Amino acid sequence: MADETSARRDHWDRVHRQREPAERSWFQPSPALSLELIANAGAAPAARVIDVGGGASRLVDHLLAAGYEDVTVLDIAPAALAESRRRLGERAQRVRWIEADVTSGELGGTFDVWHDRAVFHFLVDPEDRRRYLSLLALSVPPGGHAVIATFAEDGPDKCSGLPIVRYGKDTLARTLGSGWERVDWRRELHTTPAGKEQSFVYCLFRRAE
Repeated sequence: MADETSARRDHWDRVHRQREPAERSWFQPSPALSLELIANAGAAPAARVIDVGGGASRLVDHLLAAGYEDVTVLDIAPAALAESRRRLGERAQRVRWIEADVTSGELGGTFDVWHDRAVFHFLVDPEDRRRYLSLLALSVPPGGHAVIATFAEDGPDKCSGLPIVRYGKDTLARTLGSGWERVDWRRELHTTPAGKEQSFVYCLFRRAE
């Protein structure tokens, strides 16, 4: 597992070091749909929010601007986390930063909202998905919410040179299991900086009481 984590870290660190932010296919200057679904979860500014795989994402900027007070960003790539710290400047001190593989370990706390845009679909190994879902269940208590976005069934089958698993709203719900209720969902046609269109599905789940 350690070797696998190291290989993943090296891959994503290299991607972030070799490409400018606006050159990365997943880049969004304003993550409007993520923000909408987090709001639909009823997350007040005091809510504990974690952005999984959000190392260089601009979501943290928008959450801080909206007044969120307890924001955590997790990413496997040190370069991605460092990039956001530099971008935020002094505001970075208001964020908890975790360098870790989401398929291993614990996060040292629980969260009201778990947000993941484009991490889960990289988990092509069933055992990695099991570990992710175990950590999700450990980290989000009953009544909490998860926003998970993946490539849709008509989306790409690879990203950044890696294979992915595509999901529809129903297959994603079945994968999470009966402990989660889907309360909202959206489709998004994301246009990459290179002008290519990628189809995403976003689902908002609530952890069963």
